[in-house]
Amino acid sequence: MSATLFLIHGMWGGPWCLENYVNYFDARGYSCRATTLLYHDVPPDTPPDPRLGNTGVRDYVSALEAEIRALPDKPILIGHSMGGLFAQMLAARGLAKAVILLTPTAPAGVFALRPSIVRSFASSHLRWGFWRKPFLQTFAEAKYSMMHRLPESQHRPLYDRLVPDSGRAMVEIGHWYLDRGRSARVDAARVTCPVLAIAATEDRLTPAAVVRQVARKYGATYKEFAGHAHWIAGEPGWEEVADYIADWLQQLPKTVC
Repeated sequence: MSATLFLIHGMWGGPWCLENYVNYFDARGYSCRATTLLYHDVPPDTPPDPRLGNTGVRDYVSALEAEIRALPDKPILIGHSMGGLFAQMLAARGLAKAVILLTPTAPAGVFALRPSIVRSFASSHLRWGFWRKPFLQTFAEAKYSMMHRLPESQHRPLYDRLVPDSGRAMVEIGHWYLDRGRSARVDAARVTCPVLAIAATEDRLTPAAVVRQVARKYGATYKEFAGHAHWIAGEPGWEEVADYIADWLQQLPKTVC
C-alpha cells in the first residue's frame, strides 16, 4: 500500500493552494488527500459561514482529526502556514507517521510577532470585535505578505480565490499570550514522529527565524530555501522544494513510507 499524504492548507486558502504537491506526489506513487478546512468550502464571492468568525483552533483540529481517523492508514501530514500548526497539533495527538511543515505558523509559546506580521494583519485589527468575526487580508496586505515572489500577473487571480478566515483563530494563534486556554499549544514531548520544517528566506508571514524555533522545539530536520517566500508551494521554483521533501521521505524508515 502506498503511503498516504494528508495535505492541510493555510489561512484564507483551500486545497487548490497545494495542488502542485498533489500532482507531484501522486505521480510518485503516493496517495494524496488535500483537505478543506472547516467552513472554507464556499465560493470566494459569497458571504462566509456565520459560524466561521468564532471558530477556534481546536475546532479546526478536531474536524481534521475526524477526517484522519476515517482514513485506512495513519498518514504523513503536509501542512502549510496555519495548516502547519494544525499538523503539529495532530502529530501530538498521535495521528501522523511523519510531518512536513511548510513555512509553518508557530504554536503558543513561540513569540513570532515581527513588524512584517503586524503589517500583514493591520486592517483586521482596526475593526471592533475582530476576535469573533470572519476576516480577510486586503489586496495590498496579501501582495506584501504572501505574493511578492510571484509574478505580478498572478496576484489578482490568486487573491480572488481567497476566502475569509476566523478572527478567533487569528487571536488564539497570533496573540496566544492573551488566550487563557492556550488553544494553540503543542506538547513537543508528544510529537514522536519524524518532522521536517521548511523555511523561506523571504517569508514575511512566518519568517525563517520563527520556523527555526519551531524546528528546535521538535528536534526536526530544518531546511531553509533562499529566494522563496510564504507561497512556497506555488512560487516559481516550487519543484526544488518538492524534490527536497521527496528525498527526505525516501530516507525515512520503510515502516513510515
